[in-house]
Amino acid sequence: MDELTLPLQQYLTALHEKHAACTDGRVATYIPELAKCDPQWFGICVVTADGYAYSVGDCDRPFTMQSVSKPAVYAAALADRGRAQVLRKVGVEPSGEAFNSISLDPQSGAPLNPMINAGAIATTGLVAGTTPAEQWKRIADVMALFFGHDIAVDEAVYRSESETGFRNRAIAWLLKNFGILDGDPMAVLENYFRQCAISVTCRDLAYMAATLANNGVHPVTRRRAVPAEDVEAVLSIMATCGMYDYSGSWLYDVGLPAKSGVSGGVIAVMPGRFGIAVYSPLLDENGNSVRGLAVCREISRDFHLHAFGMSISPSLVLGRTYSALEAPSRRARSASATARLQEVAVRIKCLSLQGHVAFDGAEFVVRHLIGLAAAADSFILDMNRATHLTDSAATLFHDARRRLAGQGKALVYSRIRGNATVEDALRRTLAGDDRGFLSFEDNDVATEWCENRLLEAETGETVLPLSIGSLADFPLFAEMSASMLAQLEGLVETAAFRPGSSIIAAGQAGDDRVFFVVDGEASVVLALDDGSHQRVATLSPGMCFGEMALLGGTVRSASVYADSEVRAWTLSASALDRLSAEQPALLINVLKNLSRDLAEKLRKANQLIGALAA
Repeated sequence: MDELTLPLQQYLTALHEKHAACTDGRVATYIPELAKCDPQWFGICVVTADGYAYSVGDCDRPFTMQSVSKPAVYAAALADRGRAQVLRKVGVEPSGEAFNSISLDPQSGAPLNPMINAGAIATTGLVAGTTPAEQWKRIADVMALFFGHDIAVDEAVYRSESETGFRNRAIAWLLKNFGILDGDPMAVLENYFRQCAISVTCRDLAYMAATLANNGVHPVTRRRAVPAEDVEAVLSIMATCGMYDYSGSWLYDVGLPAKSGVSGGVIAVMPGRFGIAVYSPLLDENGNSVRGLAVCREISRDFHLHAFGMSISPSLVLGRTYSALEAPSRRARSASATARLQEVAVRIKCLSLQGHVAFDGAEFVVRHLIGLAAAADSFILDMNRATHLTDSAATLFHDARRRLAGQGKALVYSRIRGNATVEDALRRTLAGDDRGFLSFEDNDVATEWCENRLLEAETGETVLPLSIGSLADFPLFAEMSASMLAQLEGLVETAAFRPGSSIIAAGQAGDDRVFFVVDGEASVVLALDDGSHQRVATLSPGMCFGEMALLGGTVRSASVYADSEVRAWTLSASALDRLSAEQPALLINVLKNLSRDLAEKLRKANQLIGALAA
């Protein structure tokens, strides 16, 4: 089933191919080591909040963090010093200027925000530690929590930055002058240079972004990198200041908290959903990756990720999952077919969807489906509570359906009729050569179709018929002696019904017959308050209905219709009572079998309620 992981992978591959053709921008040269980067390097990685990674291109090629380190160090400072103390040293206002601008509050000398160099140098000096070495260990430990592994520094880039960072040295001395930095400002600055020179991959940055998306907990290691109460502050600063003097346009256009670095890395965060990282060293005039901006912009638009748009966690799209073993169809079957379905019905999975289903929600559902696919034959997507289905999500479901079909498995839909936004999206996104999709009016009919499919694959027949020769073939008369059966057969009459005709009607009184199906099929139906109908059961040869008359029921509680030509034997309760006056053991036997049948029906009803309420 590995190929079913491809839909989102295919999207990223196409996105990578599209933007790889872009050669706009220039590699950073003010740090000599950065000028050695190949402008063709390009990677995209998306990590979901539950830790699943998709990647394409140069996602495992090392480069240095540069300014993408700033949110993590700011988070450490908040955790170590508290929000109030950090705010006294570093502001939260966008500077509207370049990343290396000397943007300090004219009164306090505090940097305007922690995402420009001045603010980042100040926050580096605020992390816990009484010596520069202790502070560096704290920074390294925080970074390791974000990445899920220990960190390393690119010593060549570090030396290059340290030897050429004259402007940053000036900023550090200004911060010392205003009392923002304590102790030796050059020691703090060297730690800042080191954090910028931490070696990472695009995949590392995607996990960092996903950790922020997951409320500060690394989605794989499950270790907390950021206190939950500080995640909001970090993401707020990233949203308003993370892209330097392009931040306003970024928030307006893309709408995601983000941070870029002059080595070409960009991270973006969709809280509760996933983290995005892009690596491409070609930069625009603001120091942001040209391809990184374009990729994030397109993902945001395609997945409807804008922070001020409608957004829910993709996991909320999937309401519940259960099998046909827990909630079988209401078709009553022969004992042999029922026994076989008891063994294999677990291979039919029903997934109930709800709410606004966008691409990432559909990706979550398909990924869940993939996890079940090895032990499944058929899938039912119950769309009853889905309020909206985007075209991109519908396309993903179609792709999964076609790939499943190629492996002999089925994906069908239930309860889309009347839901125009869902049905229209599914039909609008069908490929030209697609033979279409199956949908059913309710889960019961969909489950029956899947059960028939399983039985047909094993036996060549959708329903295993009984050869009805006598009353002994009906469970109601199990364990009866031949003499008793002979007496009962003298009371039986034969009735025939045309397809679609009513056999009994709900509310009908005065008819005390029990019906035993010999040929054909009949459905038991209840009328619902909204005017619709719900099938209770579909009966085939060897089954009976109307047996509540044997317990004194005088009014029919449900309607029964012939689905095909039906031939049935009938036995009236009054005639049985007359016979039992002479043969009391006969009635005792019938009532014992009836109680067993009702107990089994109650057990199945409780099982179904439990499955649907889970």
